[in-house]
Amino acid sequence: MPLTSYGVLVGRLIRFAREDPDDFGSWYHGKLYVAAPGGEYECAIDVSTPSGVPVQYREVRNVNPQLFAPTAAKSDGWHLLASTPTSGALDYVRSPLLRGRGGCVSVVYSPLVELVNTILRSPRFGWVDSTADKALDLLEQRLLGCERVYVYGAPYSTGNGVHDIHYNQGDPPGQFQHLDGIWQDGGTIIQQPGGELTAFLTKFKPQSLNTDDHGLPV
Repeated sequence: MPLTSYGVLVGRLIRFAREDPDDFGSWYHGKLYVAAPGGEYECAIDVSTPSGVPVQYREVRNVNPQLFAPTAAKSDGWHLLASTPTSGALDYVRSPLLRGRGGCVSVVYSPLVELVNTILRSPRFGWVDSTADKALDLLEQRLLGCERVYVYGAPYSTGNGVHDIHYNQGDPPGQFQHLDGIWQDGGTIIQQPGGELTAFLTKFKPQSLNTDDHGLPV
């Protein structure tokens, strides 16, 4: 079954912090603290784990503002999203929003150029193995001076916060596969004052980027 609750937090970044690398729980997080009408929210982004399960991250620059417009129009605060293509939900595999518009090698059309551009925009391209601080260095750099953040995931069971801010499908058999589903992926989209949108995405390396209609690996 998929996540019991899924949505997006919209608001202004108050501060960014890192957990103590010598003192954290099952996962090592970078944390965004976001101002919204319901109060300050803590958003925990997994970037490493001591269990030996590698984490990967990917940046999508120049997210299409027209595709993102329905979400950008939302008021600050927490918004529940249906796990459908039209709700504003994210899906790393299926969402046109996460193809970006950058990475083109040429403005001149040719079959080879089109193929290269398709590869560059593929959801399977551009994943980097995280060394925790390497991922957070990039995230912190992108957050500098940002105007607004959009944090996708599941709400904390207690208090104001968001977790599961990562790929939520494609898990191998085990303790997390029962939470898999499509159109319920987590992530952070950062809006700069000039309007540029950047997505910061994370996944666990064993998660497959080939999934069926139930979000299970194929």
